Amino acid sequence: MSNEVFKENLGQGVVIEAIQSMTGAESIAPEHMGRGSVPSKGYLPTPKVVDHALLIEVQNFLYLQAALLDAKNWSAYIDLFTPDGVYWMPSTPEQTDWTSQPSIFAEDPLIMEIRMSRITHPNAWSQAPMWGTNHLVGNVMIEDSSPNHVEVYSRFQMMELRRDDVRHFGGTYRHSLVRVGGQLKIKLQRVDMVNAQAAYDYVIQAWV
Repeated sequence: MSNEVFKENLGQGVVIEAIQSMTGAESIAPEHMGRGSVPSKGYLPTPKVVDHALLIEVQNFLYLQAALLDAKNWSAYIDLFTPDGVYWMPSTPEQTDWTSQPSIFAEDPLIMEIRMSRITHPNAWSQAPMWGTNHLVGNVMIEDSSPNHVEVYSRFQMMELRRDDVRHFGGTYRHSLVRVGGQLKIKLQRVDMVNAQAAYDYVIQAWV
């Protein structure tokens, strides 16, 4: 049976092509995406030329946020958000909101306070082992700005250490920042992890 007849009999959704000179993974056609799905292209930032002082201010804000996470200064970290701010980690890059399908995180400051109380509780045994993180934030680009609003794109890498176990997380941040009393605050922080669909030995305890 020819390859063409074989694929026609199986249906249009099949894109695996047998190549007699190859075996195993090599016999899968380069266009194979798995049951007709297409790979996500991810988000492409559109950087804007802005005043250098604004860029430095935004960079320092993101670096401070990362430092507060690594220092486990949860209260100060939550204070970086507006009262109606949201920390959102979608489960897929295609998600456009946190109401129509499940997300990994979708928390306002009130829910963040509850999470903080849980992970700092004396009986939170999952937090008892030596546990720490190290964040690196870079590739900061301002996509839009006005006197009271800034849209920011950046990339991050985070290492988490628990006893002798190390986990790595990486991806992109998209911050919607507003000025409140002259200070930058987070209206929305979107976190798209490259390994959002990975199988983890234990759940993510705190914000990435």
